[in-house]
Amino acid sequence: MLLEIDGLNSHYGRIHALKSASLSVREGELVALVGANGAGKTTLLRTLSGVHPASSGRITFDGCDITRMKASRRVAEGVVQVPEGRQLFGPQSVEDNLRLGAYRRGSGKPDDDIERLYEMFPVLKVKRDQPAGTLSGGQQQIVALARALMAKPRLLLLDEPSMGLAPLLVAEIFDAVQLLKREGTTILLVEQNAHAALAIADRGYVIETGEIVLSDSGAALLSNERVRQAYLGL
Repeated sequence: MLLEIDGLNSHYGRIHALKSASLSVREGELVALVGANGAGKTTLLRTLSGVHPASSGRITFDGCDITRMKASRRVAEGVVQVPEGRQLFGPQSVEDNLRLGAYRRGSGKPDDDIERLYEMFPVLKVKRDQPAGTLSGGQQQIVALARALMAKPRLLLLDEPSMGLAPLLVAEIFDAVQLLKREGTTILLVEQNAHAALAIADRGYVIETGEIVLSDSGAALLSNERVRQAYLGL
């Protein structure tokens, strides 16, 4: 198992945001975490990446306890997050944003990886010299995704990649996520668009008010009556 979370708790002051959450991700899997706004999805990713501290519980990555490890070291170990809202360096060019993604990695030539990403996402090559903040929302999300790939992630944490995007752009983003999966990238996808996420996931978890309440294959959760009523509007 590449990632194991066992009894993870996290707080914002007195607010108990994560309540004994447990989940796992195998190498090469795409696992979706779905739930309503405020359910704890982003908190779980932030705690995994080290941006927010765990109150108790254990995070194990490739057999190593990383629960108290600094966020910067987690990136170097291969745990890389694409944050909600993209958080690009807007005045900097697309290519500069990509190069910044390689800051913490240990090996390899950034130029080679940039060219590979330009082949994977041709729009980035077209826009390479443009300030990242001038791109459309969908293009900015591709930049944020590619920036994370520059860090050579062993586990890619995707936080709400479809947020604020038009339906056509959402389809493009999920096509990109599926492409990464086919290339062998291990992905933990947090997404409010439960249908889109579960449709491409090997397995999924449902989180409600900080607690994991359901887990199954993506297909099984899509057909689960409780999930259909609560998250798919069916």
